[in-house]
Amino acid sequence: MKNTFGTSVSVTLFGESHGPAIGAVLDGMAPGIKIDEEYIASQMAKRRSVSALSTARHESDKVEILSGVFSGRTTGTPICLMIKNADTHSSDYAELRTAARPGHADYSGYCKYHGFGDYRGGGHFSGRLTAPIVAAGAIALSALKSKGILVGTHIKKCAGICDRDYLNYENDIKSLAEMDFAVLDQNAAEAMRAGILAAKGDGDSVGGVLETAVIGFPAGVGEPWFDTLEGVLSHALFSIPAVKGVEFGDGFAFADMRGSGANDPFRIRDGKVSTETNRNGGINGGISNGMPILFRCVVKPTPSIYKTQHTVDFVEMTDRDLLIKGRHDPAVVHRARVVADSVTALVLCDMLSQRYGTDFLGSAESVVKNAE
Repeated sequence: MKNTFGTSVSVTLFGESHGPAIGAVLDGMAPGIKIDEEYIASQMAKRRSVSALSTARHESDKVEILSGVFSGRTTGTPICLMIKNADTHSSDYAELRTAARPGHADYSGYCKYHGFGDYRGGGHFSGRLTAPIVAAGAIALSALKSKGILVGTHIKKCAGICDRDYLNYENDIKSLAEMDFAVLDQNAAEAMRAGILAAKGDGDSVGGVLETAVIGFPAGVGEPWFDTLEGVLSHALFSIPAVKGVEFGDGFAFADMRGSGANDPFRIRDGKVSTETNRNGGINGGISNGMPILFRCVVKPTPSIYKTQHTVDFVEMTDRDLLIKGRHDPAVVHRARVVADSVTALVLCDMLSQRYGTDFLGSAESVVKNAE
């Protein structure tokens, strides 16, 4: 079972939705990175279920750092992050042990693990496992920020309602960092909330589109073929539950353009190479070009809905109808935005460490030198 992602900086996930705990091991982070536990907690809060827009399952999501941090700084050794589970209703899943919930991994997981997996709450496939990703991502985001690199994600579209585009990347990213419901146009935010609640009232769910921007990232990072910057980001982003599509820059809109409209003309601005437009999302030939990295992820509607659906009993090999019980989100896109930030930060830390060395993100001076 492959649960590790990354080369120089890697993250390994462990645990199940209804097990005693979930967590992550973050390895390869440079020594000397400041650990702000209040910031980690604030990032966890952005993912947490807190309103009628989300599941009724409420977890404190307190992150325990078991290793790799000493006196408030990373040591350079593996960082083990653990989050205990508490609010589990495992009985809700008893009758689902051999029933394939439409849109879920029950049947495919049964085929892979021969029925030995923990089916409660989706087990290891559960979106619950995004919590330790956010914890690890908070450390990565802090490391990037210390180098002048900022990451921000907003809900570009949900329930048929669209948010505005980025106007000023730095200002917008900083404002998103303070939002629980990350939408730049507050009129659009209210309409999205209403759309989510309307779907919930119908026992249904909605999906959406997340748009992520990265600024301050240097040119020259990435590889031209199998480890392109888009490729590695996409690999990680597709690991987020419910993400079913990724596009960079203008993405699929390129299909209706001519080259004269799709290209980004280069200019010298303030003594630096830049482009007049950013249709390619800050990446050329798989390598960053110094412009803002911009991409979007499609998040499908939550598959657990309160409607009778056709399915099968994959042990008895019979057709049946299924009405899912329990506690489920009418939408996950607003909770997934911090996961997108976190995954992006982990990938960028890995790619930067490969390009500039594993100490690139660390403190410039040693503790011993400072003590002198």
